[in-house]
Amino acid sequence: MTFQHRSSAWPGDRVAEARAVIADVAHHSDLLIRLACNVLAQHGETQGERADAQRLLLVVDARRPVSRAQREDQGRAAR
Repeated sequence: MTFQHRSSAWPGDRVAEARAVIADVAHHSDLLIRLACNVLAQHGETQGERADAQRLLLVVDARRPVSRAQREDQGRAAR
């Protein structure tokens, strides 16, 4: 088994990818948008970028049907 070392560019690369997803939300799944929002909420450069990501996450989560949201949230809590 070999281990790959993470490069120091990892956070920067993920933030850049997350920004690309957010810039084109109409062409990405809600799951991918949620992931991008979570990355930007944690690793965004500015407080404004982090706050915007959190707001968009609220909007995307509000679009989920209640029963699906409950199932997904229960699955996360079980981990």
